[in-house]
Amino acid sequence: MDEAVRQHLPLSVPVYQILLSLIDRTLHGYAVIQDVRERTGGEVELTASTLYGALPRMLDTGMVRESDPPADLADADARRRYYKITPFGRAVARAEVERLERALAQARTKALWASPTRPRDA
Repeated sequence: MDEAVRQHLPLSVPVYQILLSLIDRTLHGYAVIQDVRERTGGEVELTASTLYGALPRMLDTGMVRESDPPADLADADARRRYYKITPFGRAVARAEVERLERALAQARTKALWASPTRPRDA
């Protein structure tokens, strides 16, 4: 793993969720907040202050960049800032997923969490 990627791990929950929201599309800030809420079933609620506190750091580190609104977006608002994940941000997100998978595998070896082939102990 690249040292530049490794130095950002582990990701905070907000940064991880923001990257996941931007993996497959360009979004403005409020749309990121909505996407996180919907995708997590309300388990993660990003506030505007959390989002707009994280985005400048993510821009500075090169995980995301500002972008023009998507061409197919009917309700594009010129006043909004749109964000897109960068290849570096994608590498960081992928490394975080791999880290989380290793952590889950470790929990499974301790019978803390069920696997598809072994039920969780009561």
